[in-house]
Parts: sequence; structure tokens; C-alpha cells
Amino acid sequence: MRILVIIYEFPPIGGGGGQAAHDICQKLASKGHEVHILTAHYKNLPRMEIQDGIKLIRVPSARRQLYRADLLAMSGFVIAGLWFGMRYIRKSTFDIIHVHFAVPSGPVAWLLSRYTHIPYVLTAHLGDVPEGVPEKTGRWFRWIYPFTPPIWRDAVKVVAVSEHTRDLAKKHYAVEPMVISNGVDLDLLNPGEIRVGNPPRVVFAGRFMHQKNPLQLVRTMASLKTMNWKCTLLGDGPLRIDVEREIQKSGLEDRFILTGWVTPQEVYNHLSQSDILFMPSLSEGLPVVGVQSLAMGLAIVASRVGGFIELVDEGKNGFLVDLENPNGYLTGLRKLLEDTACLKSFRLASREKAQEFDINRIVQAYENVFLSCI
Repeated sequence: MRILVIIYEFPPIGGGGGQAAHDICQKLASKGHEVHILTAHYKNLPRMEIQDGIKLIRVPSARRQLYRADLLAMSGFVIAGLWFGMRYIRKSTFDIIHVHFAVPSGPVAWLLSRYTHIPYVLTAHLGDVPEGVPEKTGRWFRWIYPFTPPIWRDAVKVVAVSEHTRDLAKKHYAVEPMVISNGVDLDLLNPGEIRVGNPPRVVFAGRFMHQKNPLQLVRTMASLKTMNWKCTLLGDGPLRIDVEREIQKSGLEDRFILTGWVTPQEVYNHLSQSDILFMPSLSEGLPVVGVQSLAMGLAIVASRVGGFIELVDEGKNGFLVDLENPNGYLTGLRKLLEDTACLKSFRLASREKAQEFDINRIVQAYENVFLSCI
């Protein structure tokens, strides 16, 4: 198949959705499919390149930050994506268009499909669905919602990355999405023999934004200051200064490491040196870092939201905490930090559960969907 993938952020820019798309595209290319990606340009990145067997086309978008696309950047991608997409698609014949994120990538796929009659499959990641991340997108959907139903309606197939994302899509649009989870390469992310660190290392990965709740993480870890641990925070964002102040306030500067924005390979390296993933998020789709942490055999302490419910078997490989009971984070972390045998058994259980998210299964599911649509 010749597949055109449209996504507004793709590594090294953006978050988990872009990494999930990369992993799918890489595996599709390795199986002999011809994959072209239309995505946003950023600073000195090449306008066109071949990466892991994938042809990347980056279009201007006015994006100013690696970790965040503001309204100007997203609008710029829609305009430039449509302009370049029209020109590019005239030169090539594609069997299917695969678009990640109904907003802002969706309008580009919808218009290109209308122009060429090439069918498109839409994958929703949560932030592109009303109520998915209300603190981030609530205001946008007040005025863009009237324009989004055709994007969902005209897709030949809608895929959601989690049950929670599917339920919200069904609620707001007349669609019946199927669920295909984000996947992980179990050979690439292989921890080898699992051993608990001394001290145990806790890790957080994501944008430093309200949705990810990084201040709750610092406050929780500060309440456990009498215990033995180190904590690494991977990422960056507008709350970075507040996080640094909270760490200084706790007097635990020597216990925390803030890396700033990191590459996917650096994420893997840090996960390989960690024992517990701690994510007190307020909302999630199916977090890629959660799936990666399963593969690396990390115990998980996370909020009982979105896709984390699908990643954690309560009391076996992690603990889920209700948002209204933040003391639950303390309880779960304390049990893991004080009982090395328990932590190791949770880590082993995570590696076992990762089999459910094997990227080969995920890509086979997408192949079946694409073939059924052309």
C-alpha cells in the first residue's frame, strides 16, 4: 500500500501522539508499505528527508516550541498542509490517507480526501475530542465544534487509542470508533534482567502543563522525603518554573533531576534506569510513556483516568488513584518504596502486561483496517 499520513506534530516535536504515529509508520515501512508523512516544520529540521524508511515532508506552521503548538501554529499547519498537500498529492497516487488527531490535522485530510476521493482513516488521541482535555481545549471547542462533525462523519473508519477516547467520540459525534491501542516495540524496549535500583528511581515524563499535574508529583514526593528515592522529570513546558520553585521550597534539589525536553532515545535511556512511573495526570488518552514503561518493566502509580485504566492491573503492576483522593499517591508509592520484593514483582508484572501492546499486533490491526477501506 501507498499510505499518506497526516499529523501536525511528529518526532522530534510534540508528545506521545507523534511518537505513537512514528512507531506505527516505521513498522508499516519495514513490512514493505510506502509511507509518506505530511507534518509541521520546526526551526532547522530538513524540509524533506527519509527517516527509518519513511518519507517526511515538513510544511511551514509558525511553530515556536518543541513541546507545544499554539493556535497560530495549528492554524498555520492547516493552511500550509492543505497547500503543500494538494501539490504533493497530484504527483503521487495513494491508496489511503491516515490522519492522527481530528484537530488540527483532520481538516487537511478531509479536504484532500474530498479533492482526490482517496479514503481516510482517522485516529483520535483524546485532546482532539470534546471533553478530552477540557482545561486545554475547552475554549477551542466552543467555536470549532460546529465545523468538526464532517471530519468524523466522512472518515471511512474512526479509531480511538483507548476506551475512554472512544466513549467521548461516540458521545459527541455520530460515529462508532474501534479501539486500537498505542503500541510498543518489545524488542527495542527490553529491560533485560529486572533489578530494583538503590535507591529506587521514580520517573515522570510529559509536558509541564496543568493536564499532567507535575506540581502534585513534587508535593507527593516531598511528603516522602524520609524515604530513599531519586526522581527524574522528563519534559518541559509552561509550569517548569513553578515546578522548580516547588522543589526548592521542599529543600530536595539533590533528589530531583529535571532534564528538559528529550529525544525518544533519551526517554528510553531514562526509563531503563527507573523503577516506578509516577503520573498524577488529570486526563489522558492512552499515554505512550505508559506503554513504554510497561515494556521497560516499571511499576506504575497513576491517576485513575483515561488509558491508564487499561495499563494498570490494580495491586499487580501498579496503583490507580482517584483524583479526589491525592493521598492515594502517597499510599501506593510508600508501599513500593519500602518493599523491594513487592516493587520487583510489580515490575515483572508490567513487562508481562506489555505483551498486550506489542507494536506488531497494533500494526497488523491497522493493516487490516486500511485493506478493508480501499
